[in-house]
Amino acid sequence: MFIQTETTPNPATLKFLPGRPVLPGDTLEMRSDTDAEVSPLAQALFAVDGVTGVFYGSDFIAVTKGDVDWQHIKPAVLGVIMEHFMSGVPLIVGDQPEMAADEEFFDAADAGTVETIKELLETRVRPAVAHDGGDITFRGFRDGVVYLHMRGACAGCPSSTATLKNGIQNLLRHFLPDVQEVRPV
Repeated sequence: MFIQTETTPNPATLKFLPGRPVLPGDTLEMRSDTDAEVSPLAQALFAVDGVTGVFYGSDFIAVTKGDVDWQHIKPAVLGVIMEHFMSGVPLIVGDQPEMAADEEFFDAADAGTVETIKELLETRVRPAVAHDGGDITFRGFRDGVVYLHMRGACAGCPSSTATLKNGIQNLLRHFLPDVQEVRPV
């Protein structure tokens, strides 16, 4: 088994591509070993000294580190991922936890605008963000402000503000004059 790695715009996060599906059609972020209880792979990754976050995409695993150098923990992370996929142990045991942060908020009168926002995010933004090892999801729309949740490599990324303001905000304002601003939650 050969696992490729890719850098992300977030220097604290590396993207690991095992060459097979990881979590098709969904994403899952774990920021602590308590969150990782649903995944044997995430539990093993959090056991590597210095790992502070694990994010599953459709075909990748984004691992975030703390104050350690990648050269010290990358071999251990690669070993854990390879061992997991070779073992045949399932990625998720039980049901994925439902996050309270996943609740959306918007006025019913804005339903058409929200539908367009979600479509633009799904077709134009999420694929690009996934390429960088993260995910971005709609959380709400109120008074012309779109609220988005950034996960994986996007959470805490130095360029996330530029992504929100120069990329996503400009895209949404181009198609939807009602959108005035984009903010992270």
